[in-house]
Amino acid sequence: QVQLVESGGGLVQAGGSLRLSCAASGLTFSRYTMGWFRQAPGKAREFVARISRSGGSTYYADSMKGRFTISRDNAKNTVWLQMNSLKPEDTAVYYCAADFFGRDTVLAPEYNYWGQGTQVTVSS
Repeated sequence: QVQLVESGGGLVQAGGSLRLSCAASGLTFSRYTMGWFRQAPGKAREFVARISRSGGSTYYADSMKGRFTISRDNAKNTVWLQMNSLKPEDTAVYYCAADFFGRDTVLAPEYNYWGQGTQVTVSS
């Protein structure tokens, strides 16, 4: 049974930082492209970042470039999202997701597995 478990969310002031973790089990982690998405109340799920199977390639949504960093450790079956210079508009539930086919995709439906999400709240 595949499980993705996010952690690290919380309440932070604008300008602060958080590091989200996603621990994977039940899958061969190194075979999956991993992504982070987020969803704010009343809004569609939004792509944040993705990282290739080896970790050698990353891609970010424009609004996250320079502030967020995605990384992974295949030996630990874990992917992280380091978030710096947080803004109130970054408030959302953050989800990690796994794509078995290793596609360079920002589309949520193309990811096979999802975590339950972790809440990030940025106060002004």
